[in-house]
Amino acid sequence: MPSTKVILLMGATATGKTDLALEIGRHFPVEIISVDSALIYRGMDIGTAKPEPQVLDSVPHHLVDIIDPSEPYSVWDFVQQSRQLVNEISARGRIPLLVGGTMMYFHAFERGLNRLPEADVTIRQRLNHEAQQIGWQAMHDRLVEVDPVSANRIRPTDTQRIQRALEVYELAGETLSELQQNASVSFDGKIEKIILAANDRARLHQRIETRFLDMLEKGFVEEVTRLKTRDDLNLSLPSMRCVGYRQIWQYLDGELTRPQMIEKGVVATRQLAKRQITWLRKQDDKKAFDCLNYRKDAIFRLVEAAFSGL
Repeated sequence: MPSTKVILLMGATATGKTDLALEIGRHFPVEIISVDSALIYRGMDIGTAKPEPQVLDSVPHHLVDIIDPSEPYSVWDFVQQSRQLVNEISARGRIPLLVGGTMMYFHAFERGLNRLPEADVTIRQRLNHEAQQIGWQAMHDRLVEVDPVSANRIRPTDTQRIQRALEVYELAGETLSELQQNASVSFDGKIEKIILAANDRARLHQRIETRFLDMLEKGFVEEVTRLKTRDDLNLSLPSMRCVGYRQIWQYLDGELTRPQMIEKGVVATRQLAKRQITWLRKQDDKKAFDCLNYRKDAIFRLVEAAFSGL
């Protein structure tokens, strides 16, 4: 039996991954597995740039609209579900096309969860700021609530380990103690990596700003307003910490003016893109194409090669 084959289509936000994936789907019998920690949520459509239902129906999509914004979802959940989908899609004689920009999900899919997520400077700075406001004892109390096992072995005065445990929980959607217990093995199939690179950073920044403004025109504020009326949603949830949602929530609370909300939303998206680009540059065995200037036929040849031997 030939080895399982998958294609990873990766890129920073606003690089055109969705459009390319749909183009591939129109020419090849692929099924798309979303690798996006925001597209999983139902009712979060505009701010996540979720494709329209008819677009999703045009090519088989998986892991889109699978949970409510109030529900937890971890990297472990993604690995388990995506690998099961890969097996099912392969059994149908089709190629799984994993598409998205959540790099932690890609890493866990390929390498397993033997490693903890890497440090995130933005989250660490925010946790430090919160600790300055409420104190490290209160931060330890928060850890007791989300991860009592880790909190039991971390002293309230061990600020570095408290910070790391809370950071891991935010990044992975799963506690440090659970991640240390649950390990998965590396993917044993063949992987073809296609990356949409952002060679012109200034133009990518402009695309990010244009897209954010377009989301506002389409009703992004109204979408967050509807979510905000729910009693089970708040800014501590991973869903509401998605880029743009937090800033609009703060705007609706009166903490930001509309111009400040737009500026902070754009800046946060650009910072996300920077982190994504940094991660992508470190990838091995990749085929990179400039997102603003690439030939589809070159990418199609890679996809065609992935089907050889099936």
